[in-house]
Amino acid sequence: MAGLVLESELGAITISREVVADIVSQTAQRCYGVVGLSPASRVRRILRRDGITVAGDAQGIVIELHVVVEHGLNLAEVAATIRSQVSYEVQRLVGLPVASVEVVVAAVREGA
Repeated sequence: MAGLVLESELGAITISREVVADIVSQTAQRCYGVVGLSPASRVRRILRRDGITVAGDAQGIVIELHVVVEHGLNLAEVAATIRSQVSYEVQRLVGLPVASVEVVVAAVREGA
């Protein structure tokens, strides 16, 4: 599976999609209201890591993650926070633009 390639005048840097998935996982789990990540159910995944899909290329990374949210919280607000934080951290740490972050609330549970 091809990684994400960041080109410069001095050469190219290839970043594994799994590294991006690790960043997404750690960032999402730090967000308020997230109890955990949930395995994705669709078959056409490019990278499956704890319910995280990383697609796209160096022109724009497309991220989808399935989360479990704490019961009693506003799901739209939690999802918006996750989307914002994941997009910011991936762009900051990887140096590539994020085209989209799709947050799927897969379940609601009592907080840990």
